[in-house]
Amino acid sequence: MVDLYILRHGPTAWNAAGRIQGHIDEPLSDEGRAMVARWRLPPETVTLRWVASPLKRAWETARLLGLTPTPEPRLREMSWGAWEGRLLHELRAGELTPEREERGLDFRPPDGESPRDVQTRLRPWLAEVAAGGRPTGAVAHAGVIRALYALATGWDMFGRPADKPRDFCIHRFTLTADGAPRVVAMNIPLLPAP
Repeated sequence: MVDLYILRHGPTAWNAAGRIQGHIDEPLSDEGRAMVARWRLPPETVTLRWVASPLKRAWETARLLGLTPTPEPRLREMSWGAWEGRLLHELRAGELTPEREERGLDFRPPDGESPRDVQTRLRPWLAEVAAGGRPTGAVAHAGVIRALYALATGWDMFGRPADKPRDFCIHRFTLTADGAPRVVAMNIPLLPAP
């Protein structure tokens, strides 16, 4: 079994506005940078091999945490296709119908990815991490963490998950020899600086 720790990037201006980012390469906001600068990783994660999504918001988060990550494109956020850059509340007032949202793992924005697609791109990476045998930390995105959690628990993304992955926390999984994830601990706080 190989440990995998994963956390979501810090806040961006688009997060604050409720604007869908997906693959759009938004940096952290000034407030986001200040928040991440106060985060502290659990001591056992400091010496891990670290990877990060190549999107600016994840990369900046890793660097502000004092990490020197390797870029991992398979950790990019789920593509929201034609809806990237749009406000979520506006979409929910029109195109993003309850019926569309209730597709669980098969929810797909126009010209975008589904959570199941994200799982498909994560599986080979998880197998590589497991085969490498090295505990790993990752800075990624909410959609990636939700897809990983669903893989680990069998959650089909219908209804609420048993342990909702929260922002501003780190999540610990173990990987079996073939890369199958298992939850160890969710929502470990990123402690503020003393």
